[in-house]
Amino acid sequence: MPLRSRVVRFIAYSVLVYSLFAAISFAQSPAAGPVTLHEIHVDGFKKLTEPQIIALTQLQLNSPVDRDTLQAGADKLIRTGLFARVKYDFHTRGDQVSVTFHVEENSLLPAFFDNIPWFDDSELAAAIKSTNPAYDGTLPESGPLVDAAADAVKSLLASHKLDVTVEHQVMQNPIGDGNVQSFSIEGAALQISSLEFGDPALDSDRAIQAHLGELRGKPYSRLAIDIFLTEQVRPMYLKKGFLRVKLGPPQVRLTGAPTEKLPDRIPVYIPVDAGAVYQFSGVQWSGNSILSADDLNNLFVVKPAELADGQKIFAGWDHIEEEYGRRGYLEAKIEPAESFDDATHTVSYKTRINEGAQFKMASFVLTGLSVAAERKIFETFPVQPNQLFDKSKFETYLSRLQNKPAQIFGDLPVHYDNVGHWLRTDPTKGIVDVLLDFK
Repeated sequence: MPLRSRVVRFIAYSVLVYSLFAAISFAQSPAAGPVTLHEIHVDGFKKLTEPQIIALTQLQLNSPVDRDTLQAGADKLIRTGLFARVKYDFHTRGDQVSVTFHVEENSLLPAFFDNIPWFDDSELAAAIKSTNPAYDGTLPESGPLVDAAADAVKSLLASHKLDVTVEHQVMQNPIGDGNVQSFSIEGAALQISSLEFGDPALDSDRAIQAHLGELRGKPYSRLAIDIFLTEQVRPMYLKKGFLRVKLGPPQVRLTGAPTEKLPDRIPVYIPVDAGAVYQFSGVQWSGNSILSADDLNNLFVVKPAELADGQKIFAGWDHIEEEYGRRGYLEAKIEPAESFDDATHTVSYKTRINEGAQFKMASFVLTGLSVAAERKIFETFPVQPNQLFDKSKFETYLSRLQNKPAQIFGDLPVHYDNVGHWLRTDPTKGIVDVLLDFK
C-alpha cells in the first residue's frame, strides 16, 4: 500500500490520435520488413522544451515501432498530467518513420511545503529536481510526476532517518490567487512554541501579540502561519504605505544534527523586509465610457500626494466595481497595474476597465420555499422585471434574508439555515435571472 495519499481531483483526459499515411504504412506485409523510428518532433509546447517532452514519451530513435508503440508514447504524455490534450501524426519513408506530437499543456501549480521544518524550500526543490530535471517549482494537479515528487521528499527525509508519510493534495493558495500542490507529512507531532519577527516592532505590537495565541501551541503548519501573516500582519504594513513588504517564508532555527529527533515544540522565525514607504501619484484610466475619469477619481478613496495606504487603494477598486454594479454592469472588471518609482518612492496605476454589458432583471428561480413564502419574495424583492439590476440592492436583500428574515416573511413560518444565491446572466440579451436556494 503506498505511503502517500493521492488526494487529488480526477481529471478526465482524452488522447485524440489521428494518422496521416504515406504510400507505405505500418500495414505493410511482413516481407517489407520492420520499420524504425527516424525522427521525433513536438509542437504546441510553451513551458516545457521539445527534448523534455520527447524524453517523457520514452520512445527511442532507431528502434522498431508500430502504431501501438506511438500510441503508448502519447499515453505516457497524458499520464504525466502535464498535458490537457495530445495528438500525433506520422509518415513513413522506406523503412523509416517520423512522428510529430501536437500537445496542449495544462496549467501547472506551484509546489507548497506545509509542515516539513527540517529543510528549506531550496533543499526540497533540489530533492525533487534530482528525479525530475525539468522541475521548476511547479507540478501538475495529478499524475506520476506529482507522485515522484512526493517520493523524492520522502527519500530525503528517510536519508536523515526521519520515518514519516508524505501526502500531497491540491489546495487554495494561502498567500495568492489560484491553487497550489501542497505537500505535508504525517507522523511528526510538532507544535509551535514561539514566533519571532524580523521587525522588532511586531514583537511589541499588542494587536499582533493578541493574535499569536492562534498559533502558539498549535501544530506546526506553514499554511496556518502564511494565513496569519496575510490576514493579520500584512494589512498593518499596507496601511502605512509599505506596499512591497516581504514577510517570510517562516524559518525553523534548529541546532544540532538533523538526524536527531526534533523537540516537540519548535521556535519559528519570520523574516520581515518592510521596504520603502510610498506616496500615491494617481491613476490613468482606460476602457471606461459609462463613468468618466473624474467620476472614477472621485470614487477612488486615495488622492495624489497622499500616503499610499494599501488598504484604501484596494477599497478604491471595490468602490468602483460596486458603482458599476449599482448601474447594472454586473460583470465589470477592474484591472489595475501598479508602477513603482523607487527614486521618488511613489506608486501609480494604469487601470483598465472592462465594463461589459448592462443587465435588466428577468426572472426568479426559487427552491426550498413554500408557495406562500415565494410570493413574499416576489412582493419584497427590490428590483422588478425589466428594471436595471442594481447589485447593491440585491446584496442588501440577501443580508436581510440571512439575518432578518422577519422583515421579509413576517409571521409566515419559514425555516432555513442559509441561502445559496447565483446571478445567471445572458450578456447577449442583457438580462439576469436570480437563483435563490433556501437550505
